[in-house]
Amino acid sequence: MIISPPFLPESGLTSTDGSKPDPVMDAVDKFELAHGIYPIAFDRRWNCGAHLAPDTHGPVYAIADGEVVAYRVCQHAMDSGNGNAGFVLLKHSTETGDGRTLTFYSLYMHLLPLAEYQSFGHDGTRLPEFLRNPSGADTKGQVTPAAAGGGKTVRRKDVIGFVGRYEGVVYMHFEIFMMPGDFDAYFSHTQLGIAAPDTPNTTDCWGHTYYTIPDGQQFYALPPGTDAHNKLHGTKFEAGQTGTNALPLVVETYFSKGGKYTNVWSVATDGSRTLLTAQPVAEGGYEYGLYQRAKALYSGCPSDGYEMLRFGRILSTPAKLSGGDCATWVKVTYAAGQQGYININNAAIKKLSDADFPSFMGWQKLSDGATPFGADGLCDIDALKKIVKDAKPSDAAATTEVQKADALSSYVKSHDGVRQALRGFICNAPSEWDSTNNETRYAKLLDEGGFYHGNDQGYNDFLKYLKEIQFWDVAGLPAGQKLWFFHPLVFIRHFRKCAWFSKDEFALVYSDSHMSHNADAIREKYRKPLNFSLRKYGMSNYLKQSHFLGQGAVESNFLCTMQESSMVGNVTPTAVYGTHTNPMSVKSESDLGHWYGAIPTEDDPWYRLAKYNSLGHLITSSYDWRGGNCDREDAQKFRGRGFKQLTFRSNYADYWVYRAWILGSSFTASWWSDPQYHAKHRALMTKIPAGIDNPEVVATVPENCLDSGAWYITCLRPEVVSAIDGDSFTIPKTSAEITREEQVIKNVTRGINGALIGIDKRIRFTRMIKGILL
Repeated sequence: MIISPPFLPESGLTSTDGSKPDPVMDAVDKFELAHGIYPIAFDRRWNCGAHLAPDTHGPVYAIADGEVVAYRVCQHAMDSGNGNAGFVLLKHSTETGDGRTLTFYSLYMHLLPLAEYQSFGHDGTRLPEFLRNPSGADTKGQVTPAAAGGGKTVRRKDVIGFVGRYEGVVYMHFEIFMMPGDFDAYFSHTQLGIAAPDTPNTTDCWGHTYYTIPDGQQFYALPPGTDAHNKLHGTKFEAGQTGTNALPLVVETYFSKGGKYTNVWSVATDGSRTLLTAQPVAEGGYEYGLYQRAKALYSGCPSDGYEMLRFGRILSTPAKLSGGDCATWVKVTYAAGQQGYININNAAIKKLSDADFPSFMGWQKLSDGATPFGADGLCDIDALKKIVKDAKPSDAAATTEVQKADALSSYVKSHDGVRQALRGFICNAPSEWDSTNNETRYAKLLDEGGFYHGNDQGYNDFLKYLKEIQFWDVAGLPAGQKLWFFHPLVFIRHFRKCAWFSKDEFALVYSDSHMSHNADAIREKYRKPLNFSLRKYGMSNYLKQSHFLGQGAVESNFLCTMQESSMVGNVTPTAVYGTHTNPMSVKSESDLGHWYGAIPTEDDPWYRLAKYNSLGHLITSSYDWRGGNCDREDAQKFRGRGFKQLTFRSNYADYWVYRAWILGSSFTASWWSDPQYHAKHRALMTKIPAGIDNPEVVATVPENCLDSGAWYITCLRPEVVSAIDGDSFTIPKTSAEITREEQVIKNVTRGINGALIGIDKRIRFTRMIKGILL
């Protein structure tokens, strides 16, 4: 799922605070106004959108690729220029996981009329053509008719309008909602609304990880078995305190900029939570060292251990570790000022993620029977307090409608905790843009104390205007039906973590123009393994994905080449001067049934000699006696394979041990340190090299192709991820920003290859993908 906010921060946005992993959303959150707080309007009615006010009348961007459902483009404003009725309603369909289709709608309301573009310096040609002209007759001072989408589509980040104003306030009303059927189809597979969620038995795991720890659990100052130096299997642990937790705990962990961050809440009997960590507890460098920790603590299968450390459970199947081999000691604040270690590999401790929408993280479904809104559509302050677990009584002096509205507004605005709770509400409510039951919904405006009490003409004029501005009939959506609304910025922030490309989205990133004639089949062959790898190795933000995919576009030729090819030509004792590609080297090892070179007739000198292309330019030096290669066939046997072209016997050995395909005890670590290795005397070597019989599985199994590439860049070369973490979260615009970005890409390239091989393409492809994702 590729999604971004409706306002995009300026270039040069960087962040050094790892505790805040999405600075783009942090910037956009500041645009939210307090005069229309989701989901309660100033008049106590539903306000199922957020009111956002960025820089005055700035551009509004589509948050995702979508189909236009309905729109209204006005030539002029209404009500002396204060009533901007322009809007765009989009329908989006994407994926958040394997078989997890998410269909939702986004609404952008109060967009600037065309007549005012020039006064604010806006260029109307930035909009899709259908939004450059009024959607109906130019009826100055009245509401322009809305138009149906008619099959039109927009791309994410297309400018679909500019911020207008309403009732004298410059802002955009922004909604995200789902139809009931779409909501049920998606959320029935989550744990939304379940009071005591359990560890899911699916691999749909993304975003932050959560642990629920029952009360009375034992915490240790150090994991049992640590030595006098506070080390367990060579891994250092910082000492904490021994004790037990008096109350159940909810633990949130996430990784950002190489560190690990933990928040902890204690949970009272009424379900209310108390934050025990004033700031997220940071463990600097933890993520960069995750691979080394996994190797030390989970020698039976470091790959499974890596998942235990990141997710608290093993997602890969079949799991190779079980029982006590899965012990994972996590440092947790279990009481105010007290931290200790607990083994989360315990059935009593539930492990969840953002994919589960756990209620203990503030997600609440508000529907009939569980909502602060009465049958009259008005929010009752006491009902709201009950939902947010505030036991303090409300002001009984508020009797008139104006007083009730003022009391509710004051209560919400003066309590940060209440506003935070409101952001987690998922509301089953009618759309204010559906004219069904207008008279019933607004009848209380005529009651004593109501806005139109004693003013029937004013009330009728209001209903007439309201029906003109509503557009549900044009949109073709079911009338009179309640929808499911989300706080739109929370929705966007949440799903930006899911790290999953749908089929159509991936086709944008690796387009047909860069691939062979069977591009669609190639993308689908590798798309799910790619998505799983992005999640497993923490490449959840679009910045990391851009670098990973930009580099991989060069290494794998946009997924079309998962094994290093050779050339034939003039062969000398030291080099091959290639004239054209060797067709045997391109032939899939799946078709061969063995690794290329396993039989004598496939002996290829290209790999063990210096390599020159048809122009006489050196490609790279011999693979012989490099990277642990020591047998005659090694240079060819351990040629580049997979998404990141894993090369050399030493790297293959590391990956084989990581996946538990061989044991580290089966060979001598760093066998290339043998003096006879440097002398190139294989028969005299006493140190034993790793034995690998099937190197071709890195190229022939799609899951291994992508997993090995992600492992290489994040685990074997953590300096690469560190370099990426120093890049900007926005597209560079100034020459200084462009130069800085180029240096980051060069640092990433050196970390992968030790040189700047193919740097021009690496820069071009990384920037191309950034333009799509950021």
